[in-house]
Amino acid sequence: MIHLALQEKLQQAVLALLPDTDVSSVLVRPCPEPKFGDYQTNALIGLAKRNELNPREFAAQVVEQLDIDDCCEPVEIAGPGFLNFRLRIEALSAALAGAAKGEHLFYRTAVKPRTVVIDYSSPNVAKPMHVGHIRSTILGYALAKVFRLLGHKVVTDNHIGDWGTQFGKLLVGWKEHLNKEALGRDALAEMERLYKLVNAACDEDETVLALAREELVKLQDGDAENLAIWREMIDLSRHQFDEIYGRLGVKFDETLGESFYNDRLKGVVDELIDQGIAEESEGAQVVFFNDHKALKKHPAIVQKSDGAANYTTTDLATLEHRQTTWRPSEVIYVTDGRQQLHFQQLFALYDRWKPGHGMKLNHVWFGAILGEDGRPFKTRSGEIIRLSGLLDEAEQRAYDAVSKKNPDLPEEERHDIARVVGLGAIKYADLSGNRQSDYVFNWDTMLALVGNTAPYLLYAFTRIRSIFRKLGGESLDRPESFALGQAEEQVLAKHLLRFGHVLELVVEECRPNYLCNYLYELAGHFGSFYESCPVLQAEGDTRAQRLALCNLTGQVLQTGLETLGLETTDRM
Repeated sequence: MIHLALQEKLQQAVLALLPDTDVSSVLVRPCPEPKFGDYQTNALIGLAKRNELNPREFAAQVVEQLDIDDCCEPVEIAGPGFLNFRLRIEALSAALAGAAKGEHLFYRTAVKPRTVVIDYSSPNVAKPMHVGHIRSTILGYALAKVFRLLGHKVVTDNHIGDWGTQFGKLLVGWKEHLNKEALGRDALAEMERLYKLVNAACDEDETVLALAREELVKLQDGDAENLAIWREMIDLSRHQFDEIYGRLGVKFDETLGESFYNDRLKGVVDELIDQGIAEESEGAQVVFFNDHKALKKHPAIVQKSDGAANYTTTDLATLEHRQTTWRPSEVIYVTDGRQQLHFQQLFALYDRWKPGHGMKLNHVWFGAILGEDGRPFKTRSGEIIRLSGLLDEAEQRAYDAVSKKNPDLPEEERHDIARVVGLGAIKYADLSGNRQSDYVFNWDTMLALVGNTAPYLLYAFTRIRSIFRKLGGESLDRPESFALGQAEEQVLAKHLLRFGHVLELVVEECRPNYLCNYLYELAGHFGSFYESCPVLQAEGDTRAQRLALCNLTGQVLQTGLETLGLETTDRM
C-alpha cells in the first residue's frame, strides 16, 4: 500500500525530469537493513547512467521533485544514488487505522486485472497419485490463490493423462486378468496391477505386445467396447483423484485431459508442415531450432514415423485452445524440473507457429522430494509412496502429538486439529523452500513447533485467538490512530505494511516461499511485541491499539496461511 504510493510518486518525479522515460523499472523495495530506512530504491543509478547523467546529482534532482512529506521523513541520498525512505509514525498510524476499519488488509487489488491459466497436478489415469504429485498440486493451487487474492482472473486446468500407448496394455489386462472385487476395493491399485502384469508380459512375449497394440488401435478407431472400458477407467480414476483433492482442499476450474485435444492433432501437424516449421526426417515430422542457441541440438518431434502424435503435439493443441478460449495474458505450467527441455521446445515452437500471440509462457519448475538418504523419497522396499498413505500418516502423527499435548480435548476435536496440522505441515514444508531446490522429507522437522513450520505458524495464530477468547463478549474498538510508542510495536506495524509487497513478489516470480518467510517473520515480530508490550493488562487507548494490532496480525496470518492452502484452527 504505502510502498506503492511511494513508488508511484517516485515515478512521477522521474517523469517530471525525463518525460519520455520508461519508469516501469523504477521500483521501491523494503530496505534490507532497517538502520538505513524502511524502503529503498537503487533504480535511479542505472537510469542516470543510461541518460549519461551523474547518478547522485540526478538522485538529488528527483528528491527535489518528490512530494512525500506527508508519509516520509526527509529522503536520504546514499552512496552513488540510492534513495532511503523512512516512514513517519503518522503514516504508519493511518495505514493501521484504515486496516482496523476494514478498508484494506495491507494489499491492493490489481488496477488492471490479468487473466492467467495455471496448469498443475496432472496425474495419469489408471495410476494412483503418489508423492511426486504433491509438489505440483500444492504449488499450483497456492499460486492460483495468490493471483486471485490480488484480483486477477485465474483459470486452473488439471491436464490429466487419459490417452496414450499405456491404454493398449491396460485394455488387455482389463479383458483378461481383471479382479472385480479388487477393482471395487481400490480401483487405481487394481489398474496399476493390471498394467504392471501386462507390461512385464509384453517384455517377454511379442504376441502380448502385438495384442496390446491391436487393442490400442481399436480404441483409437472408436471401438465401442474399448471406449466403454476406457471411460470407466477415467471415471474410477477421477473419483479417487477427487478424494485426494478433497482432503487437500484443492479445486480446479477445468479438467481437460489429453483426449480432449485428439481431434485437433492432425490439423496442428498439417499447419506446422504448411508453414514450413515442421519437416520430414526419417519418416517423422520434426521441428529444428537452428536459430535457437539453447535448442539447436534438440529438435522436437511433432509426429512419429508411424503417424502418431506425442506430448508436444498435444501440448501445442492445448496451448492453442487456452489462447482462443480464455485469452490469457499468461499461461503457467507447474511441473518438475526434468521437463525443462520439453517446455523450452514447446514455447519456442508456439512462438513460431503463432507469432504475436501476446501471452507470457511460464514454466514454473521445482526440484525433487528426497528421503533422508538423499535419494528420491520412496518406501523402504523401494516402492513409490502413494499420496493417500502419506496424508494418512501425516494426520496420524499430528493426532499423536495433539493427544500427548492436550489429552483432555474431545477426540473429535483432536482429530480435526490433527487434520489441519498434519496436512498443513506437508503443504507448508513443500512451499517454504526455494521451489527449484530438492528438499529432504522429514516428519520431525515438518511437525516441529519451532522453526519455519506450519505448526509454529498455526500455534502463533492460536495464541492470538486465545487473547480474544479471554475478552469474553467485550467488543473490539477500532482506533482512529496508533501511538506506536514502543519499538516492538513499530517493527510489527511496519512488517504488516509489507504484506501486499510480498504478495506481489509471489505473483511476479511464482515463489510462494516469499510468503512463507514473511509469515514466519511476522510470527516472530508478534512474539517480541507480545512479550514486551502488555495487551490485556494495558489500559485505555493503549489497550485498544494493542488489541487492534493483535487482531490485524491474526487477520494477516490467517489470510496468508489460507492463501497458501492451509486451514487454521483456534486451538492446538
